[in-house]
Amino acid sequence: MASFFSIRLVSFNLLLLLCFIPFICYGATFDPFTEKTKITYHDGPILTGMVNLHLIWYGKPEEIQREVIMDFLKTLSTEGNQKVQPHVSRWWNVVESYQLAIKGKPTIGVESPKIEVKVAKEDTIDYAYGKVLTTQYDIPRLIKDVNRGDPNLLPLIITAKDVSMHGLCAGKCADHGIFENNKGFIVIGDPEIECPGACGWPFHEVDAGPKGPVFKPPNKNMAADAMVVALASALVNTITNPQNTGFYGGIEFDPIESTTACKGIFGPGAAPGNPGKVFTDRKTGENFSAHGNNGRRFLLPAIWNPTTSTCWTITSRYFST
Repeated sequence: MASFFSIRLVSFNLLLLLCFIPFICYGATFDPFTEKTKITYHDGPILTGMVNLHLIWYGKPEEIQREVIMDFLKTLSTEGNQKVQPHVSRWWNVVESYQLAIKGKPTIGVESPKIEVKVAKEDTIDYAYGKVLTTQYDIPRLIKDVNRGDPNLLPLIITAKDVSMHGLCAGKCADHGIFENNKGFIVIGDPEIECPGACGWPFHEVDAGPKGPVFKPPNKNMAADAMVVALASALVNTITNPQNTGFYGGIEFDPIESTTACKGIFGPGAAPGNPGKVFTDRKTGENFSAHGNNGRRFLLPAIWNPTTSTCWTITSRYFST
């Protein structure tokens, strides 16, 4: 029995260690166009009810990025004008449907309980931990100092364009993980300087791989709109798999999560290098997939739909493949 307990303890500690190492926790190398997976439930918790964010701006973010990201977060919990569709809330409804999937209930035609996202606290940290950060050391230290271990707040760290976030850019553009006492966090980087050809896509030509159409950012700022895509992806994965025991495909130490399973897909007809069919403003040429508040429009990533067990995009009902 002691030997079995030791193995389980070592395995748990190894999991915590691995969750700080980029590429290992969140399926960075998964390619939905050449690989197949199925997202299933693994008996752990997901986030429900009110999700209170502690928004931590690290460095000196551009004002447009602050505005666009704040508007996106506020849009998640509002229904919007019925005459201006599709709205971001329709996309968020699919995330909320995971609550019914836990219980094995049918999700077609059934309204899921609401999951509300709120920025409960906001801070700006001016390079106090340097301009090169790691999730293994700097992020936990930053969270402890700024968040002070508040269990009711989910830290969301957004770094400025002159900050290098170790692990981002190569295979993933946002990260989420856990540290002591299963406390979660999300980290988003600004791709403008560090990696526009990796994390600025599809608003910037991709560095490697097939070349496809480059979208025009709906909020007139490549970095801001790309960061919304990264934030949307990380937030969905955090909601549905906060402790690496919720919804995922693959194996425990290398899970494929709800948006990772569909990465690179934004609309019907998506293919390597081609994000798929979305809306185009006839006057400006700007590309988007959903409307938000204050006249904002956003490009939203595909989500694994637990009802159909397929990747779902908010524009799928408007375009044929």
